[in-house]
Amino acid sequence: MTLTLDRRDFLRVTAVAGGGILIGNWIGPRNASATAAAVFEPNVFIRITPDGAITLISKNPEIGQGIKTSLPMLVAEELDVPWQSVTIEQAMADRSKYGSQSAGGSTATPGHYDSMRQTGAAARQVLVAAAAATWGVPASECTTGGGSVHHHSTRRMLGYGALVDKAATMPVPELASVTVKDPKDFKIVGTRVPGVDNAAIVRGKPLFGIDVTVPGMLYAVYHKAPVFGAAVASANLDQVRTLPGVRQAFVLEGGTSLSGLLGGVAILADTWWAANQARKQLQVQWTDHSTGQQSSGGFSRQAKAFAAGTPQRNLRSDGDCAAAIAGAAKVVEAEYSYPFLAHATLEPMNTTARWANGKMEIWAPSQNPQSGGQLVSRTLGIPEGDISIHMTRTGGGFGRRLNNDYMVEAAAIAKQAGGAVKLVWSREDDTQHDFYRPAGFHFLKGAVDAQGKLSAWQNHFVSFGEGQGYVASASLSPTDFPSLFVPNFQLDSSVIPLGVPTGFLRAPGSNALAFVAQSFIDEMAHAANKDPLEFRLDMLAGHGMMRDGERQVIDAGRIRAILEAVRDVSGWAKTRLPAGSGEGVAFHFSHRGYFAEVVRVSVSADKKVTVNEVWAVGDIGRQIVNLSNAENQVQGSVLDGLSEAFGQEITITAGKVDQSNFHDFPLIRMAQVPAKVHVDFIRSDNSPTGLGEPALPPVVPALCNAIFAATGTRVRALPLIKQGFSV
Repeated sequence: MTLTLDRRDFLRVTAVAGGGILIGNWIGPRNASATAAAVFEPNVFIRITPDGAITLISKNPEIGQGIKTSLPMLVAEELDVPWQSVTIEQAMADRSKYGSQSAGGSTATPGHYDSMRQTGAAARQVLVAAAAATWGVPASECTTGGGSVHHHSTRRMLGYGALVDKAATMPVPELASVTVKDPKDFKIVGTRVPGVDNAAIVRGKPLFGIDVTVPGMLYAVYHKAPVFGAAVASANLDQVRTLPGVRQAFVLEGGTSLSGLLGGVAILADTWWAANQARKQLQVQWTDHSTGQQSSGGFSRQAKAFAAGTPQRNLRSDGDCAAAIAGAAKVVEAEYSYPFLAHATLEPMNTTARWANGKMEIWAPSQNPQSGGQLVSRTLGIPEGDISIHMTRTGGGFGRRLNNDYMVEAAAIAKQAGGAVKLVWSREDDTQHDFYRPAGFHFLKGAVDAQGKLSAWQNHFVSFGEGQGYVASASLSPTDFPSLFVPNFQLDSSVIPLGVPTGFLRAPGSNALAFVAQSFIDEMAHAANKDPLEFRLDMLAGHGMMRDGERQVIDAGRIRAILEAVRDVSGWAKTRLPAGSGEGVAFHFSHRGYFAEVVRVSVSADKKVTVNEVWAVGDIGRQIVNLSNAENQVQGSVLDGLSEAFGQEITITAGKVDQSNFHDFPLIRMAQVPAKVHVDFIRSDNSPTGLGEPALPPVVPALCNAIFAATGTRVRALPLIKQGFSV
């Protein structure tokens, strides 16, 4: 996007220690008479000191997606300084200073690509002007490079540090007026740059929330009801307070919102071990709660009952499905389902909080720290201005840390304890008190005509919610593929009430829906006796940018390009595979990114699945910011998807989560990882987009389609281990 703001709002130049300059772009109306009601936020700050040291301040949370490296790369590129010469600092959470700060939805790159480049370019332009004024030459005769301004005809050069004082007096350009580099001149962007924290991580230096210590803090555990939303009726607190190392134990009443502070028992001790050992002696009686009547088995029975009856509502109806099915050459009916999933971040939920002098100071690994501060403010009655939040590096988010329940728990415990506490969840807490990817049920009927083309698609989608609404991440859009590409299309929906908290898992919605859509398309391809990849290309033929009214939905041309590319790089249908082997293909569009993937597997006689290779081809626009991180994100997404498909499932019994740790909610093991995950990108003429999510959805259906090709067994419910496969 192109940003416009005036000189005063764009550049606030202030003296820093030693006479430095601080350059940042700010949110706010241009002025009262501005013709365009533009709103801006500071996306990055550039600090240059007289000794030439350059510090770039990263505003967004770093959760492993690499944004702490890639966004400053854009600034350094346009500032024209060597990457090795800059230092990156993590910002505090501060809406008044930085605007919105969050990590989720693969939004950072598309939301900041232009503005961060312009920020660096504007700072460079100020420095050029300062040098030109110093030398008494036109700025047009000056160039930059290596953190210096050069006047080639007189062979003069001034480093940026030497220009600090003069630059502070120079007129500032309009942000929209600055000239950014031609991408062919990039020296940093598009290369492979290691993460700025890599060395510290390898050396075990404290970066993560779980590493935080503050003077005088106590360690806390917080015991909540196994049935979501139940409250404490009684607890043996007097006994717990006598246990070794325990300093305090008390009940927090909490409220009724599953995303806020729920009631429970806090135990504070000198060490986390002592607190957790005391927890084992804790005996709590919980109040009854209606969620205690819910279970995975009950959800499945309700879904089947809905499927046998009339859907609650219709979401989309194109053409005449009944007539198309009646006149079809072949009709396929199938039931697909997928389970609840936990996020299983390697760093469990944690927060350190200190309450002193009526103010709350928080150190938290959060994807949405400002929302967490608001939650603390509302819950505890503390003005937002009296809450400060340090953003620590996060050991995995995947959407879990968009919810800040653990932050408000730590703050509430600290306030009641009257000091500093460090709350760390156990792995059992983490597994049994997540915001789960919701389960779902799809009752499908599809038809192909005499020419082998997909002519009809019906789906009765059973999900969770109330009335016209869905719980978080449980909806299906009327425009989701293959809508708009099938002449006769019908999507109906029914919802089941749910008391289990749900939330956003990496590629939310898409991580489940792609499995269903791309698997059933594969079924239709085989029913038509067509090659699955060519069948997909046939569906896309003749289509371009698809719109729903005025809204652009999906670009069929970009999908065709990635399908053709993955066909070519994988040698699709050209490699002779041994018996018991097969390859599957799938594509998906999510979070502005297009990915097509081919998975090649072998399946033994006893149904042990080995994933041999994966090919992933993506289109995320014309520019990859950090090629190293981009490849890592795609490979990580593929492994994440395989992990989900292999053996992950959260089941509910009497309102409680049955699973508790990695032994019954397993992550992918090294022996299960493909020998090679090939990653390729198509550079299309589109704006750059993010990469945290779009590569995940296609791998699950591609895997299941490959298993069908190898065995003839169609996987319609996940995980694989529940369908008799081992991995």
